[in-house]
Parts: sequence; structure tokens; C-alpha cells
Amino acid sequence: MRILGSNQARTANPYSTTARPAAHIDAGLRSHMNRVYGYMSAAMVITAVVAYLSSTSTAVLSLIYGTPLQWVVMLAPLGVVFLLSARINKMSVASAQLTFWIFASLMGLSLSYIFLVFTGYSIVQVFLITAIAFAALSLYGYTTKRNLSGMGTFLMMGVIGIIVASIFNIFIQWPALQFGISIIGVLVFAGLTAYDTQNIKNTYLAMAHQGNATWLEKSAIMGALSLYIDFINMFMFLLTIFGQRE
Repeated sequence: MRILGSNQARTANPYSTTARPAAHIDAGLRSHMNRVYGYMSAAMVITAVVAYLSSTSTAVLSLIYGTPLQWVVMLAPLGVVFLLSARINKMSVASAQLTFWIFASLMGLSLSYIFLVFTGYSIVQVFLITAIAFAALSLYGYTTKRNLSGMGTFLMMGVIGIIVASIFNIFIQWPALQFGISIIGVLVFAGLTAYDTQNIKNTYLAMAHQGNATWLEKSAIMGALSLYIDFINMFMFLLTIFGQRE
């Protein structure tokens, strides 16, 4: 980390006054990242539980799929993301947390269909593959000294391209195009995982000196939201490629 390497003398004198702020920020950063991953992990559990329970309920499935409510369930998580992003500074921490948990629950409803389309074994298998890849990519983003900020614009262009191509493919239903979208989607969200992790870290390092506990908690929620979206998208694209259908 740059802030640790900026003062080599502190290694020789651990009681120096310059060593203490660096050590404090390093410990604070670890704590902040643990909160981010904690929020993300809790959201993943909520999503998985809601998705599974919904898939086993005939009443829920008949209410959602094949009715106009299907589109509401599909688009509602996106609406919550926009709401949270736009209102996070005006929300209390409790409201931001509640909104995040609502988002995770809505994502569970929207993903319940995967238990009907794919075998349980392949879902678990792809989830584990995604988890391993995500951990490696996030670790890279956290530890690398390479500045990944230049990737941001390119990756967002990739996301826009994926959205446009996916909408187009809804009408033409071309399997080859869907396969290509999935391959590109995995690569784009793999890059975003590393990029977002570094961005979360750099944002903390830039703002930690303010000591604003409320801001730090909200920042952890938004960081968890970014990484959650990266994970879910990478998982879904990998499932499309490698998942075994019922």
C-alpha cells in the first residue's frame, strides 16, 4: 500500500509519531473492507434464500411468471439501485441498510427462475467457480499497485454494449449472440470486480482522515452494492455458458 511504503523509517522506529497514523489507516482500511464484504455476503445469503424459497412456491411462481408482475420483479432491483445511488447522502444509515436488504430480496425474486431452468448441481458448481474467481479478482484489485482507474470508462462502455445487445437479442433469440454476450459479460464484470475493489480502497484512503463514521458506513454499503452487482452478473453469465439445464 502506498501509505505504508511512503515512510520506510517507521519500520525501524515503530513508536514514531509518523508510524501511528499509517498503522491506524491500515487497520481502518481492513475494517472498512471487512464491512464491505460483510454487507455483500449478507446480501448474497438473502438473495439465495429468497430465490430458492420462491422457486419452491407454486403460488409465488404463478403470481410472478406469465403475468405483468414479471416485468415489475425484473426491473424493481434496477430501480432500487438508482434510488440508493441518488439518495444515499440524504438517507440515514438505517434507511440505506434497509434499502440494500430490500434490493437483495428483490434480486432473489428475480433470480428464482434459475432453479427451474438449471440443475441444482450446476448452480452450486458455477456459484463456487464464480466465488473463487471473484475472490482472486477482488484480491488483485486490493493489492495491485497498478492504477486501474483508466479501465472505468472502457468497462462501462462494455456494460452499455451488453445491455443493448441483450435487449436486441430478446427479439431475435439468436443463441450465438447470447453466447458472445455471455463471454464478453464475464470479462467485463471480471474487470469491474478488480476496478471496483480498488476504487473502494482508494475512496477510503482519500476520505478516512475526516473520521465521519456515518459516511464510512454508507460508503461500505455502496461498495458492497457495487461488488454484489459484479458478482451476480459474473455468476449469471457463467451460468448461461456452463449451466446444465433441467
